[in-house]
Amino acid sequence: MSDDIKYDEIPTTPEALAAWEAKYGKKSQESDTDNAPVDSIESRIGGVDTRFESSESKCHKPEGAVEDEALKEKVIEQLKTIYDPELPVDIYNLGLIYDIDCWRNPETNLGECKVTMTLTSATCSMSEMIVDLVRSIPSRTDDLECLDVNLVFDPPWSQEKMSDEAKLAMGML
Repeated sequence: MSDDIKYDEIPTTPEALAAWEAKYGKKSQESDTDNAPVDSIESRIGGVDTRFESSESKCHKPEGAVEDEALKEKVIEQLKTIYDPELPVDIYNLGLIYDIDCWRNPETNLGECKVTMTLTSATCSMSEMIVDLVRSIPSRTDDLECLDVNLVFDPPWSQEKMSDEAKLAMGML
């Protein structure tokens, strides 16, 4: 069985979220090298959540790589399908995505991306689920070979980062 999360497995109800947690929720915690609890601040050092860093990135932007705006738009479309389980807003409009860098690898001609993002709180209990859903975007996007996630907490997220669409959905406009 593949560990990739399929599009139809993205939780959209409390029941689906509970099922997702039962299926995927403990995997990252079990493989955590420092054995810190999922929502522990001790695992967050220097503004970067080290639980989500691998010793080596899957994607590497080689010299001669060409920026791919069309692929970036596809990634944005997928990010807009991932909702913060505690809020009625997708993570893109919520302002959790700080940067999306997509390029075409000149050797393979396949797309690669790096997404720099944050969470609403460094102690977000759904952090692993949200990051896993972002990492699963290549399984739902044609021509995307890999996607790395860089999770940062500096600058911290604030409500000012939300789009007008998100503010409207949350009754803030």
